[in-house]
Amino acid sequence: MNSEVHSAPVSSTNVQDSSNAATIAAQDHQFEDKDIATVPGHWLLARLGRRVLRPGGLALTQAMLNQAHLDNADVCEFAPGIGRTAEEIIAHKPHSYVGIDRNADVVDIVNNIVRDYGEVRLANAQDTHLPAESVDVVVGEAILSMQSDEDKLAIMKEAFRVLRPGGHYALHELGLEPDSLDETIKNDIRTDVSRAIKVNARPATKHEWLALLEQAGFQFEWSEAAPMLLMEPERVMADEGKERARVIMHNMATIPGAKERVMEMKQTFGKYREYLRGIAFVVRKPL
Repeated sequence: MNSEVHSAPVSSTNVQDSSNAATIAAQDHQFEDKDIATVPGHWLLARLGRRVLRPGGLALTQAMLNQAHLDNADVCEFAPGIGRTAEEIIAHKPHSYVGIDRNADVVDIVNNIVRDYGEVRLANAQDTHLPAESVDVVVGEAILSMQSDEDKLAIMKEAFRVLRPGGHYALHELGLEPDSLDETIKNDIRTDVSRAIKVNARPATKHEWLALLEQAGFQFEWSEAAPMLLMEPERVMADEGKERARVIMHNMATIPGAKERVMEMKQTFGKYREYLRGIAFVVRKPL
């Protein structure tokens, strides 16, 4: 990793304990003035108190990170959001961490979590300004699903560029099943999901994801999928725990307009439940 990012021995428990209160307070401050009717779905859920905002849930993120060779590695995370995955990365005791996000609010929030291992920088995942071959692992979750195929590929190529030979790219995105899914259904899903979450949504089948990754130069190592249950009570409980789930339900009931937005997203995801998946990959840059 470049010389601006330093590591320090610190326990993952201490990182989480010292950062959670400050992170949650920063979240609430940053999100409280957003327009509930038009805010992107992931920001709405964060405003309600959701910290795990990944299609396949926390369990799929953890399974992916367990395959990503994080221990003592120089790690770069694209679009760390509110920093929940950054906490998981730090629990693996990497050598260093650098996050890349184009949202200044995110930079402030996640720097509270990673400051003992590195920093978050204001930049774009397509052009990180990091030196070539400067990190061992790139992690990216729920960023490519919002991009066109052209932009997906550009971000993948940037991950390839900054990775050292033999390095790993771990990604967790919104998938579609089966690989033979009819194009008309794909288009309906993309249109309806985009309308519900107020963000362009371009989920892809496993075959389509792998084709793009191979085009970017990567070699396949591992993949796993999980049901897309982001809005379901059982997933909220599993991801967030009982106490935080109660807070989320209270916020949904008391913040004007929140319940209507949540129900719209829940109904849309439910309509396409048989096709939507969280899907994760770990791929490798060849030696």
